[in-house]
Amino acid sequence: MTGLSFFDTNILVYADDAASPTKQTRAISLIAEHQRQASLVVSLQVLQEYFVTVTRKLGVDPVIAQSKVEILARGRVARFTERDVIAAIELHRLSRISFWDAMIVHAAREAKASVLYSEDLATGSVLAGVKVQNPFAGL
Repeated sequence: MTGLSFFDTNILVYADDAASPTKQTRAISLIAEHQRQASLVVSLQVLQEYFVTVTRKLGVDPVIAQSKVEILARGRVARFTERDVIAAIELHRLSRISFWDAMIVHAAREAKASVLYSEDLATGSVLAGVKVQNPFAGL
């Protein structure tokens, strides 16, 4: 494995989703592998979405969710300025993906990630120079 890999929120959420054991196992394995190699990248948006989703939808204790966010925050985290928001809006307009997905793609591009792991975008597509890969395809 080479380069950095950006993780969309949904991949992190599946690591806590016991209702989807196959995806959970795959997500945990992928996250651990990239953490060991120091190639995992997230954004502030992903950290926020992860916390809200696992506490509200999966019932994860907020203390545990916070601890997981703190662990992820020790790694590579893409941070935005107002210029990044404008760039994401432009990407949204040009690519016709949702604004929130455009923020994710832009964060991956700015972090110089070669891969964006996401279940929400078309696997195999290249957006803003970043290859989208659905780690659950074929499961």
